[in-house]
Amino acid sequence: MSPAMLTLAFDTATSVATSALVRDGEVLAERASRAVRVLADADELLEEAGADPRELSRLVVGTGPGSFTGVRMGLAAARALAFALELRLAGVSTLEALAAGSPGALPVVDAGRREVFAVVDGAPAAVAPDELRLEPGTTCVGDGAIRYREVLEALGAEIPPRESELHVPRARFHAELAREFGDPEAVEPLYLRVPDAEQAR
Repeated sequence: MSPAMLTLAFDTATSVATSALVRDGEVLAERASRAVRVLADADELLEEAGADPRELSRLVVGTGPGSFTGVRMGLAAARALAFALELRLAGVSTLEALAAGSPGALPVVDAGRREVFAVVDGAPAAVAPDELRLEPGTTCVGDGAIRYREVLEALGAEIPPRESELHVPRARFHAELAREFGDPEAVEPLYLRVPDAEQAR
């Protein structure tokens, strides 16, 4: 019998950072907090499951799009852990994880600058919320859907209540969606545009 596969996954791209510890598809523990707590959360998840960091088989990180700082922080933490524990790393889009938590819905992440990150014509893009072309009755989920509720509802969208779980990119879905594990340096962030500081220069 092959040994159990223990996966640690986390995403720090949006206003709520999520992490999960998954063994062979079963969620052992999960957390939702802030990006700066992601390594502390990982530690607590392992403790809760009675597991040692050396028992981890692989890591998954959310690659965005989302907050530039959040994405960068998560990727740096994932790479540091992967190198320290000699683990393979996979990246999963935050939009994909949101969509997995609400099949058939359009994931909409707050992009700042009065824009959202969403899937447009089959590819992730940064657009003004009123530029989204929606089928009437389309469910929109994510912190961008909460922030621009009125705009999106005027376009015919349906938005779950603010406190709905569907707006959170749960790390358990990252663990589920991850396919290609490999060199931590090969995992690239999905920024979609230059950071604010660079644009200001």
